[in-house]
Amino acid sequence: MSLWKEYKSACSFPKLKEDIQVDTLIIGGGITGMTTLYYLKDNISACLVDANHIGEGVTANTIGKLTYLQGAIYSKLSKNINPLVADSYLKSQKDAISFAKEIIEKNNISCHLEKVKSYSLAIKEKDVKALKEEKNFLEKQNIKVEENTLCSQNYKYAIGVEDTYVFNPMEYINGLKEILKEKQIYEQTKITKIELNHNQYICYTKNANITCKNVIVACHYPFFTIPFFLPLKSHIEKSYIIACKYDKNEKYSCITVSNPGFSVRFYEDGKNIYKICLGKSHVTAINQDDKKNFQKVKQLFSIKEADIVKEWSNIDIITDDFLPYIGLMKKNFYMATGFNTWGMTNGILAGKIISELLLCGKSNYQDLFSLHRINKYKIKSFFANTAISMKAMLGSKLTHKKWYPSSLKFIHENGKSVAIYTDKDKKEHKVFTTCPHLGCSLIFNENELTWDCPCHSSRFDLDGKCIKGPSLYDISCKK
Repeated sequence: MSLWKEYKSACSFPKLKEDIQVDTLIIGGGITGMTTLYYLKDNISACLVDANHIGEGVTANTIGKLTYLQGAIYSKLSKNINPLVADSYLKSQKDAISFAKEIIEKNNISCHLEKVKSYSLAIKEKDVKALKEEKNFLEKQNIKVEENTLCSQNYKYAIGVEDTYVFNPMEYINGLKEILKEKQIYEQTKITKIELNHNQYICYTKNANITCKNVIVACHYPFFTIPFFLPLKSHIEKSYIIACKYDKNEKYSCITVSNPGFSVRFYEDGKNIYKICLGKSHVTAINQDDKKNFQKVKQLFSIKEADIVKEWSNIDIITDDFLPYIGLMKKNFYMATGFNTWGMTNGILAGKIISELLLCGKSNYQDLFSLHRINKYKIKSFFANTAISMKAMLGSKLTHKKWYPSSLKFIHENGKSVAIYTDKDKKEHKVFTTCPHLGCSLIFNENELTWDCPCHSSRFDLDGKCIKGPSLYDISCKK
Protein backbone atom coordinates (compact mmCIF):
# COMPACT_ATOMS: atom_id res chain seq x y z
CA MET A 1 0.00 0.00 0.00
CA SER A 2 1.35 3.40 -0.94
CA LEU A 3 1.79 6.34 1.41
CA TRP A 4 -1.14 8.15 -0.24
CA LYS A 5 -3.63 5.41 0.59
CA GLU A 6 -3.33 6.49 4.23
CA TYR A 7 -5.35 9.56 3.20
CA LYS A 8 -8.63 7.89 2.25
CA SER A 9 -11.80 9.94 2.60
CA ALA A 10 -15.07 8.86 4.16
CA CYS A 11 -16.82 9.61 0.87
CA SER A 12 -17.73 6.41 -0.97
CA PHE A 13 -20.01 5.45 -3.82
CA PRO A 14 -22.35 2.49 -4.49
CA LYS A 15 -22.13 -0.30 -7.05
CA LEU A 16 -24.31 0.06 -10.12
CA LYS A 17 -27.25 -2.29 -9.66
CA GLU A 18 -29.75 -1.25 -12.33
CA ASP A 19 -29.70 -0.15 -15.96
CA ILE A 20 -29.20 3.58 -16.56
CA GLN A 21 -29.02 5.93 -19.55
CA VAL A 22 -26.73 8.98 -19.65
CA ASP A 23 -25.21 11.22 -22.28
CA THR A 24 -21.60 10.32 -21.41
CA LEU A 25 -19.91 7.44 -19.58
CA ILE A 26 -16.43 7.84 -18.10
CA ILE A 27 -14.63 4.55 -17.42
CA GLY A 28 -11.97 4.92 -14.73
CA GLY A 29 -11.96 6.93 -11.52
CA GLY A 30 -8.32 7.97 -11.34
CA ILE A 31 -6.93 11.45 -11.88
CA THR A 32 -7.98 11.50 -15.56
CA GLY A 33 -11.54 10.27 -15.08
CA MET A 34 -12.28 12.45 -12.06
CA THR A 35 -10.78 15.56 -13.66
CA THR A 36 -12.82 14.92 -16.81
CA LEU A 37 -16.01 14.62 -14.77
CA TYR A 38 -15.10 17.85 -12.95
CA TYR A 39 -14.90 19.73 -16.27
CA LEU A 40 -18.14 18.19 -17.55
CA LYS A 41 -20.18 18.50 -14.33
CA ASP A 42 -22.07 21.69 -15.23
CA ASN A 43 -22.65 21.02 -18.90
CA ILE A 44 -23.57 17.43 -19.58
CA SER A 45 -25.25 14.35 -18.10
CA ALA A 46 -22.25 12.19 -17.23
CA CYS A 47 -21.69 9.02 -15.24
CA LEU A 48 -18.37 7.63 -13.97
CA VAL A 49 -17.61 4.02 -13.06
CA ASP A 50 -14.51 2.44 -11.53
CA ALA A 51 -13.75 -1.27 -11.35
CA ASN A 52 -12.46 -0.87 -7.79
CA HIS A 53 -12.39 2.29 -5.64
CA ILE A 54 -12.04 5.89 -6.82
CA GLY A 55 -8.43 7.06 -6.92
CA GLU A 56 -6.92 3.92 -5.46
CA GLY A 57 -5.35 2.58 -8.66
CA VAL A 58 -2.31 3.97 -10.44
CA THR A 59 -3.02 7.52 -9.22
CA ALA A 60 -2.38 6.39 -5.63
CA ASN A 61 0.91 4.76 -6.64
CA THR A 62 2.61 7.82 -8.15
CA ILE A 63 4.88 10.13 -6.19
CA GLY A 64 2.80 13.24 -6.90
CA LYS A 65 4.82 15.65 -9.04
CA LEU A 66 3.45 18.50 -11.15
CA THR A 67 6.44 19.48 -13.26
CA TYR A 68 7.32 20.29 -16.83
CA LEU A 69 11.00 19.42 -16.29
CA GLN A 70 10.91 15.78 -17.32
CA GLY A 71 14.40 14.40 -17.78
CA ALA A 72 15.55 15.41 -21.26
CA ILE A 73 12.20 15.01 -23.02
CA TYR A 74 12.33 18.24 -25.05
CA SER A 75 15.73 17.60 -26.61
CA LYS A 76 14.56 14.04 -27.34
CA LEU A 77 11.37 15.24 -29.06
CA SER A 78 13.25 17.95 -30.96
CA LYS A 79 15.78 15.47 -32.28
CA ASN A 80 13.46 12.54 -32.99
CA ILE A 81 10.35 14.36 -34.25
CA ASN A 82 10.81 18.14 -34.57
CA PRO A 83 11.28 21.25 -32.36
CA LEU A 84 7.67 22.37 -32.87
CA VAL A 85 6.41 19.18 -31.21
CA ALA A 86 8.80 19.75 -28.32
CA ASP A 87 7.61 23.34 -27.98
CA SER A 88 3.95 22.27 -28.00
CA TYR A 89 4.56 19.53 -25.42
CA LEU A 90 6.28 22.03 -23.11
CA LYS A 91 3.32 24.41 -23.39
CA SER A 92 0.93 21.53 -22.64
CA GLN A 93 2.77 20.60 -19.45
CA LYS A 94 2.88 24.19 -18.23
CA ASP A 95 -0.85 24.48 -18.99
CA ALA A 96 -1.50 21.26 -17.07
CA ILE A 97 0.15 22.74 -13.99
CA SER A 98 -2.01 25.86 -14.37
CA PHE A 99 -5.16 23.71 -14.70
CA ALA A 100 -4.23 21.79 -11.54
CA LYS A 101 -3.56 24.96 -9.56
CA GLU A 102 -6.82 26.52 -10.76
CA ILE A 103 -8.90 23.51 -9.69
CA ILE A 104 -7.15 23.24 -6.32
CA GLU A 105 -7.28 26.95 -5.48
CA LYS A 106 -10.79 27.62 -6.80
CA ASN A 107 -12.24 24.76 -4.75
CA ASN A 108 -9.98 25.10 -1.70
CA ILE A 109 -8.80 21.50 -2.04
CA SER A 110 -6.39 20.74 0.77
CA CYS A 111 -3.82 18.50 -0.90
CA HIS A 112 -0.53 19.95 0.34
CA LEU A 113 0.23 21.65 -2.97
CA GLU A 114 3.75 23.01 -2.58
CA LYS A 115 5.94 25.00 -4.96
CA VAL A 116 9.39 23.44 -5.23
CA LYS A 117 12.39 23.46 -7.52
CA SER A 118 12.70 20.61 -10.01
CA TYR A 119 15.98 19.17 -11.25
CA SER A 120 17.02 16.84 -14.05
CA LEU A 121 20.25 14.97 -13.35
CA ALA A 122 22.83 13.30 -15.56
CA ILE A 123 24.45 10.56 -13.52
CA LYS A 124 26.21 9.11 -16.56
CA GLU A 125 28.68 11.00 -18.70
CA LYS A 126 26.77 10.09 -21.87
CA ASP A 127 23.68 11.96 -20.59
CA VAL A 128 25.43 15.30 -20.04
CA LYS A 129 25.13 16.36 -23.70
CA ALA A 130 21.38 15.70 -23.79
CA LEU A 131 20.84 17.67 -20.60
CA LYS A 132 22.82 20.64 -21.93
CA GLU A 133 20.65 20.55 -25.05
CA GLU A 134 17.62 20.52 -22.73
CA LYS A 135 18.92 23.63 -21.01
CA ASN A 136 19.39 25.43 -24.33
CA PHE A 137 15.87 24.50 -25.45
CA LEU A 138 14.27 25.75 -22.22
CA GLU A 139 16.21 29.02 -22.27
CA LYS A 140 14.98 29.66 -25.81
CA GLN A 141 11.47 29.45 -24.34
CA ASN A 142 12.46 32.22 -21.86
CA ILE A 143 12.64 29.80 -18.92
CA LYS A 144 15.28 30.53 -16.30
CA VAL A 145 17.47 27.45 -15.84
CA GLU A 146 20.00 26.85 -13.06
CA GLU A 147 23.06 24.65 -13.43
CA ASN A 148 24.63 22.31 -10.86
CA THR A 149 22.97 23.83 -7.76
CA LEU A 150 21.61 20.58 -6.27
CA CYS A 151 24.16 19.28 -3.79
CA SER A 152 22.34 16.46 -1.97
CA GLN A 153 22.52 13.95 -4.86
CA ASN A 154 25.42 12.55 -6.85
CA TYR A 155 25.50 13.59 -10.51
CA LYS A 156 27.73 14.59 -13.41
CA TYR A 157 25.59 17.55 -14.43
CA ALA A 158 22.24 19.02 -13.34
CA ILE A 159 19.74 21.65 -14.46
CA GLY A 160 16.88 23.08 -12.43
CA VAL A 161 13.79 25.27 -12.74
CA GLU A 162 11.64 26.96 -10.10
CA ASP A 163 7.97 27.05 -11.09
CA THR A 164 7.00 23.43 -10.42
CA TYR A 165 4.98 21.70 -7.70
CA VAL A 166 4.39 18.57 -5.65
CA PHE A 167 1.12 17.51 -4.00
CA ASN A 168 -0.78 14.66 -2.39
CA PRO A 169 -2.64 12.98 -5.29
CA MET A 170 -5.08 11.11 -3.04
CA GLU A 171 -6.12 14.30 -1.25
CA TYR A 172 -6.65 15.90 -4.66
CA ILE A 173 -8.95 13.00 -5.61
CA ASN A 174 -10.70 13.28 -2.23
CA GLY A 175 -11.37 16.94 -2.95
CA LEU A 176 -12.91 16.07 -6.31
CA LYS A 177 -15.00 13.35 -4.67
CA GLU A 178 -16.56 15.94 -2.38
CA ILE A 179 -17.22 18.33 -5.26
CA LEU A 180 -18.74 15.57 -7.40
CA LYS A 181 -20.49 13.51 -4.74
CA GLU A 182 -23.95 14.36 -6.08
CA LYS A 183 -23.02 13.08 -9.54
CA GLN A 184 -23.57 9.54 -10.81
CA ILE A 185 -20.43 7.77 -9.64
CA TYR A 186 -20.24 4.01 -9.11
CA GLU A 187 -17.43 2.03 -7.52
CA GLN A 188 -16.73 -1.69 -7.88
CA THR A 189 -18.49 -1.51 -11.25
CA LYS A 190 -16.41 -3.07 -14.01
CA ILE A 191 -17.24 -2.58 -17.68
CA THR A 192 -16.75 -5.92 -19.42
CA LYS A 193 -18.01 -5.22 -22.94
CA ILE A 194 -19.01 -2.26 -25.11
CA GLU A 195 -21.31 -2.52 -28.13
CA LEU A 196 -22.52 0.10 -30.60
CA ASN A 197 -26.25 -0.09 -31.28
CA HIS A 198 -28.06 2.52 -33.40
CA ASN A 199 -25.60 5.36 -32.60
CA GLN A 200 -25.63 4.53 -28.90
CA TYR A 201 -23.12 2.56 -26.89
CA ILE A 202 -24.28 -0.19 -24.56
CA CYS A 203 -21.72 -0.77 -21.83
CA TYR A 204 -22.12 -4.01 -19.92
CA THR A 205 -21.32 -4.63 -16.26
CA LYS A 206 -21.94 -7.72 -14.15
CA ASN A 207 -25.22 -6.44 -12.73
CA ALA A 208 -26.51 -3.76 -15.11
CA ASN A 209 -26.01 -1.97 -18.42
CA ILE A 210 -25.28 1.67 -19.20
CA THR A 211 -26.60 3.19 -22.44
CA CYS A 212 -24.86 6.37 -23.59
CA LYS A 213 -23.96 8.51 -26.57
CA ASN A 214 -20.32 9.11 -25.62
CA VAL A 215 -17.74 6.81 -24.00
CA ILE A 216 -14.52 8.07 -22.39
CA VAL A 217 -11.97 5.38 -21.52
CA ALA A 218 -9.88 6.89 -18.73
CA CYS A 219 -8.47 3.74 -17.14
CA HIS A 220 -4.69 3.30 -17.00
CA TYR A 221 -4.48 0.49 -19.59
CA PRO A 222 -7.48 0.00 -21.91
CA PHE A 223 -9.26 -3.33 -21.31
CA PHE A 224 -9.65 -3.90 -25.07
CA THR A 225 -6.93 -4.54 -27.65
CA ILE A 226 -8.86 -4.03 -30.89
CA PRO A 227 -9.09 -1.53 -32.57
CA PHE A 228 -6.33 0.57 -30.97
CA PHE A 229 -3.66 -2.15 -30.44
CA LEU A 230 -1.88 -0.36 -27.58
CA PRO A 231 0.42 -3.38 -26.90
CA LEU A 232 2.00 -2.72 -30.30
CA LYS A 233 2.49 1.00 -29.60
CA SER A 234 4.03 0.93 -26.14
CA HIS A 235 5.86 -1.04 -23.49
CA ILE A 236 5.60 -1.25 -19.72
CA GLU A 237 8.09 0.06 -17.15
CA LYS A 238 8.07 -0.69 -13.43
CA SER A 239 9.52 1.44 -10.63
CA TYR A 240 10.05 0.83 -6.92
CA ILE A 241 9.17 3.47 -4.35
CA ILE A 242 10.05 3.84 -0.67
CA ALA A 243 8.71 6.54 1.65
CA CYS A 244 10.90 7.02 4.71
CA LYS A 245 10.93 9.38 7.65
CA TYR A 246 13.22 12.36 7.16
CA ASP A 247 14.32 15.26 9.32
CA LYS A 248 14.01 18.11 6.79
CA ASN A 249 11.80 19.10 3.87
CA GLU A 250 14.41 20.03 1.28
CA LYS A 251 11.72 21.45 -1.04
CA TYR A 252 12.88 20.03 -4.34
CA SER A 253 12.12 17.16 -6.67
CA CYS A 254 14.54 15.54 -9.06
CA ILE A 255 14.78 12.80 -11.67
CA THR A 256 17.64 11.28 -13.65
CA VAL A 257 17.78 11.41 -17.44
CA SER A 258 18.15 7.69 -18.11
CA ASN A 259 17.23 4.34 -16.56
CA PRO A 260 17.93 2.70 -14.26
CA GLY A 261 18.04 5.94 -12.34
CA PHE A 262 16.10 7.53 -9.55
CA SER A 263 13.57 10.18 -8.60
CA VAL A 264 13.11 12.04 -5.30
CA ARG A 265 10.62 14.36 -3.68
CA PHE A 266 9.72 15.37 -0.12
CA TYR A 267 6.35 15.43 1.58
CA GLU A 268 5.29 17.20 4.76
CA ASP A 269 1.79 16.66 6.13
CA GLY A 270 1.98 18.80 9.27
CA LYS A 271 2.94 15.86 11.46
CA ASN A 272 5.80 14.14 9.67
CA ILE A 273 8.33 14.75 6.94
CA TYR A 274 8.95 12.04 4.36
CA LYS A 275 11.55 11.55 1.68
CA ILE A 276 9.96 9.64 -1.18
CA CYS A 277 12.53 7.75 -3.22
CA LEU A 278 11.87 6.04 -6.54
CA GLY A 279 14.44 3.85 -8.22
CA LYS A 280 15.39 0.79 -10.23
CA SER A 281 13.00 1.61 -13.11
CA HIS A 282 13.09 -1.06 -15.80
CA VAL A 283 11.09 -2.60 -18.60
CA THR A 284 9.03 -5.43 -17.16
CA ALA A 285 10.52 -7.94 -19.60
CA ILE A 286 13.63 -8.03 -17.37
CA ASN A 287 14.69 -7.64 -13.71
CA GLN A 288 11.51 -9.20 -12.32
CA ASP A 289 12.83 -9.97 -8.84
CA ASP A 290 10.82 -7.35 -6.91
CA LYS A 291 12.33 -8.15 -3.54
CA LYS A 292 15.85 -7.63 -4.91
CA ASN A 293 14.83 -4.41 -6.67
CA PHE A 294 13.37 -2.93 -3.48
CA GLN A 295 16.61 -3.82 -1.71
CA LYS A 296 18.63 -2.01 -4.38
CA VAL A 297 16.55 1.14 -3.85
CA LYS A 298 17.33 0.98 -0.13
CA GLN A 299 21.03 0.66 -0.93
CA LEU A 300 20.93 3.46 -3.51
CA PHE A 301 19.52 5.95 -1.00
CA SER A 302 21.16 4.43 2.13
CA ILE A 303 17.72 3.95 3.68
CA LYS A 304 17.59 2.39 7.13
CA GLU A 305 14.88 -0.22 7.72
CA ALA A 306 13.75 1.61 10.86
CA ASP A 307 12.98 4.76 8.84
CA ILE A 308 10.81 3.07 6.20
CA VAL A 309 7.12 3.96 6.35
CA LYS A 310 5.81 2.46 3.09
CA GLU A 311 7.10 0.48 0.10
CA TRP A 312 5.22 0.10 -3.17
CA SER A 313 5.72 -0.23 -6.92
CA ASN A 314 4.27 1.65 -9.85
CA ILE A 315 3.69 0.86 -13.51
CA ASP A 316 4.05 3.29 -16.42
CA ILE A 317 3.00 2.87 -20.05
CA ILE A 318 5.84 4.14 -22.27
CA THR A 319 4.63 5.06 -25.75
CA ASP A 320 6.66 4.71 -28.94
CA ASP A 321 7.25 8.46 -29.28
CA PHE A 322 7.07 9.40 -25.55
CA LEU A 323 3.85 11.36 -26.03
CA PRO A 324 0.50 10.40 -24.45
CA TYR A 325 -2.52 9.25 -26.42
CA ILE A 326 -5.43 11.61 -25.67
CA GLY A 327 -8.43 12.18 -27.87
CA LEU A 328 -11.02 10.70 -30.21
CA MET A 329 -10.55 7.06 -31.21
CA LYS A 330 -13.73 6.76 -33.26
CA LYS A 331 -17.11 8.47 -33.37
CA ASN A 332 -18.15 9.55 -29.85
CA PHE A 333 -15.47 7.28 -28.32
CA TYR A 334 -12.57 8.97 -26.49
CA MET A 335 -9.51 7.60 -24.76
CA ALA A 336 -6.58 8.79 -22.65
CA THR A 337 -3.61 6.53 -21.91
CA GLY A 338 0.17 6.20 -22.24
CA PHE A 339 1.24 9.04 -19.95
CA ASN A 340 4.80 7.69 -19.78
CA THR A 341 6.11 8.63 -16.31
CA TRP A 342 4.17 11.89 -16.05
CA GLY A 343 0.67 10.81 -15.11
CA MET A 344 -0.18 13.73 -12.84
CA THR A 345 0.31 16.50 -15.39
CA ASN A 346 -0.93 14.44 -18.33
CA GLY A 347 -3.88 13.01 -16.40
CA ILE A 348 -5.17 16.48 -15.54
CA LEU A 349 -4.39 17.69 -19.05
CA ALA A 350 -6.32 14.74 -20.51
CA GLY A 351 -9.39 15.68 -18.48
CA LYS A 352 -9.25 19.19 -19.93
CA ILE A 353 -8.62 18.08 -23.53
CA ILE A 354 -11.35 15.43 -23.65
CA SER A 355 -13.92 17.71 -22.02
CA GLU A 356 -13.13 20.41 -24.61
CA LEU A 357 -13.41 17.94 -27.48
CA LEU A 358 -16.76 16.77 -26.15
CA LEU A 359 -18.19 20.20 -25.46
CA CYS A 360 -16.55 22.31 -28.20
CA GLY A 361 -15.41 19.82 -30.81
CA LYS A 362 -11.79 20.99 -30.61
CA SER A 363 -8.87 21.46 -28.20
CA ASN A 364 -5.45 23.12 -28.42
CA TYR A 365 -3.51 19.87 -28.15
CA GLN A 366 -5.75 17.47 -30.05
CA ASP A 367 -3.24 17.03 -32.89
CA LEU A 368 -0.21 16.67 -30.61
CA PHE A 369 -1.76 13.79 -28.67
CA SER A 370 -3.95 12.35 -31.43
CA LEU A 371 -4.57 8.61 -31.20
CA HIS A 372 -4.09 8.45 -34.97
CA ARG A 373 -0.83 10.38 -35.26
CA ILE A 374 2.07 9.04 -37.30
CA ASN A 375 5.70 10.15 -37.13
CA LYS A 376 9.04 8.63 -38.05
CA TYR A 377 9.98 8.02 -34.42
CA LYS A 378 6.83 5.96 -33.82
CA ILE A 379 7.67 3.80 -36.82
CA LYS A 380 11.30 3.44 -35.71
CA SER A 381 10.33 2.50 -32.15
CA PHE A 382 7.59 0.08 -33.19
CA PHE A 383 9.96 -2.81 -33.84
CA ALA A 384 11.95 -2.30 -30.63
CA ASN A 385 8.79 -2.16 -28.51
CA THR A 386 7.33 -5.19 -30.27
CA ALA A 387 10.54 -7.08 -29.42
CA ILE A 388 10.25 -5.97 -25.78
CA SER A 389 6.63 -7.14 -25.65
CA MET A 390 7.56 -10.50 -27.14
CA LYS A 391 10.41 -10.86 -24.67
CA ALA A 392 8.03 -10.15 -21.80
CA MET A 393 5.55 -12.70 -23.15
CA LEU A 394 8.12 -15.46 -23.68
CA GLY A 395 10.08 -14.70 -20.51
CA SER A 396 6.93 -14.86 -18.42
CA LYS A 397 6.56 -18.55 -19.33
CA LEU A 398 9.59 -19.39 -17.19
CA THR A 399 7.42 -19.74 -14.11
CA HIS A 400 9.91 -21.24 -11.66
CA LYS A 401 11.89 -18.12 -10.90
CA LYS A 402 15.02 -18.79 -8.85
CA TRP A 403 14.10 -16.10 -6.31
CA TYR A 404 10.63 -17.45 -5.54
CA PRO A 405 10.14 -18.34 -1.85
CA SER A 406 9.77 -21.93 -0.69
CA SER A 407 6.22 -21.07 0.39
CA LEU A 408 5.24 -20.93 -3.32
CA LYS A 409 4.76 -24.05 -5.40
CA PHE A 410 3.45 -24.75 -8.91
CA ILE A 411 1.30 -27.61 -10.11
CA HIS A 412 -0.84 -28.48 -13.13
CA GLU A 413 -4.55 -29.16 -12.83
CA ASN A 414 -6.66 -30.16 -15.83
CA GLY A 415 -3.95 -28.90 -18.16
CA LYS A 416 -3.71 -25.49 -16.50
CA SER A 417 -0.82 -23.98 -14.53
CA VAL A 418 -1.72 -23.36 -10.90
CA ALA A 419 0.25 -21.77 -8.06
CA ILE A 420 -0.25 -22.27 -4.33
CA TYR A 421 1.16 -19.73 -1.90
CA THR A 422 1.24 -20.54 1.81
CA ASP A 423 1.18 -17.41 3.95
CA LYS A 424 2.69 -16.88 7.40
CA ASP A 425 -0.51 -18.17 9.02
CA LYS A 426 -0.21 -21.43 7.03
CA LYS A 427 -3.22 -20.52 4.89
CA GLU A 428 -3.03 -21.60 1.24
CA HIS A 429 -3.90 -19.23 -1.60
CA LYS A 430 -4.49 -21.02 -4.90
CA VAL A 431 -4.65 -19.23 -8.28
CA PHE A 432 -4.27 -19.82 -11.99
CA THR A 433 -1.01 -18.29 -13.22
CA THR A 434 -2.05 -17.23 -16.73
CA CYS A 435 -3.26 -13.66 -17.21
CA PRO A 436 -6.80 -13.66 -18.70
CA HIS A 437 -6.00 -10.56 -20.76
CA LEU A 438 -3.66 -11.90 -23.47
CA GLY A 439 -2.21 -15.06 -21.94
CA CYS A 440 1.06 -13.99 -20.32
CA SER A 441 2.24 -15.96 -17.31
CA LEU A 442 2.03 -13.95 -14.10
CA ILE A 443 4.97 -13.04 -11.86
CA PHE A 444 4.68 -13.41 -8.10
CA ASN A 445 5.48 -10.17 -6.26
CA GLU A 446 6.72 -11.27 -2.85
CA ASN A 447 7.03 -7.74 -1.45
CA GLU A 448 3.46 -6.68 -2.19
CA LEU A 449 1.95 -10.19 -2.23
CA THR A 450 0.36 -9.82 -5.64
CA TRP A 451 0.45 -11.60 -8.99
CA ASP A 452 1.62 -9.15 -11.67
CA CYS A 453 1.49 -9.38 -15.45
CA PRO A 454 4.86 -8.36 -16.98
CA CYS A 455 3.30 -7.79 -20.41
CA HIS A 456 0.42 -5.34 -19.84
CA SER A 457 0.41 -4.63 -16.08
CA SER A 458 -2.70 -6.45 -14.83
CA ARG A 459 -2.49 -7.21 -11.10
CA PHE A 460 -4.24 -9.76 -8.88
CA ASP A 461 -4.30 -10.28 -5.13
CA LEU A 462 -3.28 -13.47 -3.34
CA ASP A 463 -6.69 -15.06 -3.85
CA GLY A 464 -6.86 -14.13 -7.53
CA LYS A 465 -9.10 -11.07 -7.50
CA CYS A 466 -8.23 -8.65 -10.30
CA ILE A 467 -7.23 -5.39 -8.60
CA LYS A 468 -5.90 -3.66 -11.73
CA GLY A 469 -6.66 -4.09 -15.43
CA PRO A 470 -6.55 -4.45 -18.37
CA SER A 471 -7.70 -7.95 -17.38
CA LEU A 472 -11.46 -8.18 -17.01
CA TYR A 473 -11.38 -11.43 -15.07
CA ASP A 474 -10.04 -12.92 -11.85
CA ILE A 475 -7.59 -15.82 -11.61
CA SER A 476 -9.23 -17.43 -8.58
CA CYS A 477 -8.83 -21.20 -8.41
CA LYS A 478 -11.18 -22.94 -6.02
CA LYS A 479 -9.68 -25.80 -4.07
